[in-house]
Amino acid sequence: MKEPLCPNYYVAIMAGGVGSRFWPGSREERPKQFLDILGVGKSLLQLTFERFLPIVPASHIFIVTHEKYRDLVKTHLPEITDNQILGEPSRNNTAPSVAYTAYKLHGINPNAVFIMAPSDHIVLYEAEFMRFIHRALRFATNNDALVTLGIRPTRPDTGYGYIRHEGDESMHEPIFKVKQFTEKPNLQTAEQFVASGNYLWNAGIFIWSTQSLIRAFEQYAPDIAAVFAQGKAAFNTPAEKDWLNSHYPMTRSTSIDYAIMEPAKNVYTVPSAFGWSDLGTWASLHAETEQDIAQNVIVGEVVTEEVTNSLIRMPAGKLAILRGLDDFIIVDEGDVLLIYPKSKEQDIKKVTEYIKREKGTHYL
Repeated sequence: MKEPLCPNYYVAIMAGGVGSRFWPGSREERPKQFLDILGVGKSLLQLTFERFLPIVPASHIFIVTHEKYRDLVKTHLPEITDNQILGEPSRNNTAPSVAYTAYKLHGINPNAVFIMAPSDHIVLYEAEFMRFIHRALRFATNNDALVTLGIRPTRPDTGYGYIRHEGDESMHEPIFKVKQFTEKPNLQTAEQFVASGNYLWNAGIFIWSTQSLIRAFEQYAPDIAAVFAQGKAAFNTPAEKDWLNSHYPMTRSTSIDYAIMEPAKNVYTVPSAFGWSDLGTWASLHAETEQDIAQNVIVGEVVTEEVTNSLIRMPAGKLAILRGLDDFIIVDEGDVLLIYPKSKEQDIKKVTEYIKREKGTHYL
């Protein structure tokens, strides 16, 4: 049965990153959240926005991004207002952006409970996703709790952070207290985590009331809380942008995990399974996209012979003929051609750092 829309529910979509591991497709001026990465005619941001419409009306969805992407957000989501775009004047990691969102939404509705979600995730089973989200929303509404969706791991993946809980997942609608967060482990540690049955992948999807979150900032990151508390009168008014420009860059650059989730004592997780993937890299796109008989994912006009397990993206009007490749990423963006072993894709970020140093920012 479809859940009724609750007037206290809101969604904040994080859409300010550059997506450097998706270079050369993702660029500083047009990062991956604004690209049709999946080849379905919609950007990742549009797909994420539409995913939450069964939970909240469009007027309750806010986009947290860098100020330089404000016009791009309006182009992709013309149905939202300027006040629904939270334009950060500087990149200070996720803790300040989450605090900004909490104080802004609290000014709109002191009883607000909101979902904070990235703009670049895949969800294969929308109905299951809704079920877990509503479970978390109900718990966050009725308890002083900071809730995160934990994904039941299907493999010992070293690319994800892990959440340790102590609970029995056979219980009805389980919600467990979080014991520990662990950043990306090595393979041996990841194998131990998965075998134990007490660890979940950290999807970076949070659910909390503005009241609980603001209290957490006041207790665990009082310096950040103090900055945004000063802006209460400016938020949701024409004075907001000027206030942000002068105060936001003063905030400490730190992640929400480090500033709040790790030290807080009221963190809970909802064990979930809904066909989730963090589209963080070309390899993850290859893994989550339908492959041909040779396990290739091909976009564009491409002729292959003895090419296997590869991701190939060519621009319109260009024909590629490839032979004798296995496990490669091949992305042609016109001014940049990337041919790189898929197994080494974590090094692409280092490549972009080299290019910035030796060639400047033109290709980034």
